Amino acid sequence: MDQILSLTDKTLQNLHEEQQINGRVVIGSAEARTFLNVAQSISTLQQHYPHIQTSIISTNADEIRTSIKSGYFDFGVIMEPADKTDYDFLHLPGESRWGVLMPGDGPLAKKDHLQLSDLAQMKLILSSQQGMTGLLDDWLGKSTAKINVVATYNLLYNAALMVSAGVGYALCFDGIINTNQSDLKFVPFEPRLTSGASIVWRKGQRLSLAAKAFLQQLQRDLD
Repeated sequence: MDQILSLTDKTLQNLHEEQQINGRVVIGSAEARTFLNVAQSISTLQQHYPHIQTSIISTNADEIRTSIKSGYFDFGVIMEPADKTDYDFLHLPGESRWGVLMPGDGPLAKKDHLQLSDLAQMKLILSSQQGMTGLLDDWLGKSTAKINVVATYNLLYNAALMVSAGVGYALCFDGIINTNQSDLKFVPFEPRLTSGASIVWRKGQRLSLAAKAFLQQLQRDLD
C-alpha cells in the first residue's frame, strides 16, 4: 500500500511540475493544409501544459529564416523544396497541391484542371518567396520567359482580393482560400504538382522549456 501511495504522489508531483511549465512558443508558418499537424499537436500540448501560450505568425520562408536566426521564432513551417542546411527539422505528413486561383466566370474556370502551358495565357500573381522563380524554371524550362508576372504577394488572402479585382490569376496551393459561395475558383494542375512541408528550428539553438515541450509533443504525434 505504501508503494502505491508513493507512486501516486510521484505521479501527481510530475503532473504538477508539467502544468507549471509556462511561456510562449512562437511559430512562423507558410499557409498550407499540412499545418494541421502542428495545430493538432498544439491542442494536445494545451491539455498537458495549460500555461503555455502559442503564437502563430503566417508568413513566407524568407521571413521565417530571418526570424529564427534572430531568435524571435522558435520554429518555422516551410514548404519544400527548401534549403535546410542550418536547421534541424521534421517532415510533416501530407502534401499541398499547386494550381491557380482565378475568377469563377473566366474562360479557364470551366476546366477541371490546367496544363502548365496555360500559364502563358494569364496575368500571374506569384508568391514573393525566394525560390519561386527557380520552381517555375523547373516546371517550365525555357518557357518561363513567356510568363507574365503582374504582381507578387506575401499572404494569399490579399492575393485573392487582387484576383477578385481583376489584377491577375494567383499561383498558389489548394485549400487555403475557401472558394465556396465566392466569385473565385481554384483549378489544379494535371499532371499533379505538389509540395510537402517541414518544421524547422536552428541547429544548436537552446530551446525554452515551453519550446521543448512542444517539440516533444510533435515528435510523439508524428511517430
